Amino acid sequence: MENLLNGIIDLHIHAGPSVAKRSVDAIEMMREAVDAGYRAAVIKDHYFPTMMSAEMAQTHFGQGRTEMFGGLVLNHSAGLFNLNAVDAACAMGAKYVCMPTVSSKCHIDGHKGAFLGSGNTSVAETPVCYLREDGTLDPALVKVLEYLAQRPEVILYTGHGSAAEVDALIRKAAELGIQRILVNHPHFLVHASYEQMASWAKLGAYMELNAGVVKGIATLSDPVDLSVVGKILEAVPENRLVVDSDFGQKVNGSLVNGLYRFIRALTDDLHVSEAQIETMTRKNPAWLLSLD
Repeated sequence: MENLLNGIIDLHIHAGPSVAKRSVDAIEMMREAVDAGYRAAVIKDHYFPTMMSAEMAQTHFGQGRTEMFGGLVLNHSAGLFNLNAVDAACAMGAKYVCMPTVSSKCHIDGHKGAFLGSGNTSVAETPVCYLREDGTLDPALVKVLEYLAQRPEVILYTGHGSAAEVDALIRKAAELGIQRILVNHPHFLVHASYEQMASWAKLGAYMELNAGVVKGIATLSDPVDLSVVGKILEAVPENRLVVDSDFGQKVNGSLVNGLYRFIRALTDDLHVSEAQIETMTRKNPAWLLSLD
């Protein structure tokens, strides 16, 4: 496992403390990452910004070997398309700003209730769809994109919107000159077509391949078959793909082990080459994080 994961970068980890139950907190995750030889890891939380826990974990437990980063997800708990929250997050070193996840109508409709990463909150989410019937984006969202266009070091994560929302989002982001765009699990919940993924890649976006949504790798009520990942690999060039874990849910166990098993499935079952793995787990994530 050590050789396969040494130098790897995981752009999608769920680690506590969080409203949702997590298998590890940021310090426990850092210790696992250091032991496995990770170059970097990124913590994502649906409810709170993660720059603080990431910075403290890196400063005190990174041992000068592994970096950890955080960011902000624009759900109702953050004030939705709250430009002040985005600005404060970026001032604290946020590496990503993510569009709505648990507040997204697509997410709420797709899960029909609680999901593995849901939090113990008492106020119901008001479903958000940021694409209007006339085909335009929510003006408050556009202001966030305009802000991010001036922050080239920050990655735009697309979140859990529908394929139509994500399509409009990416096209607007590309129009504004945003270069670092990561499409979160387009093959799960978003239900993008392979043609859409290919078109987004041509616009400069990166597609995410997650261990946490694949059958046989993670616990999920409606997992994606590994063959779907194979079709994405055929539709989208490796220089526009990122492999990460999306692990951290209480039932899924070790994040490091989950990512390892996913990479082994890619190499053993889908015959992905060592060079392709290098590109998707190290080279592309490093560029997105401005590490190289």
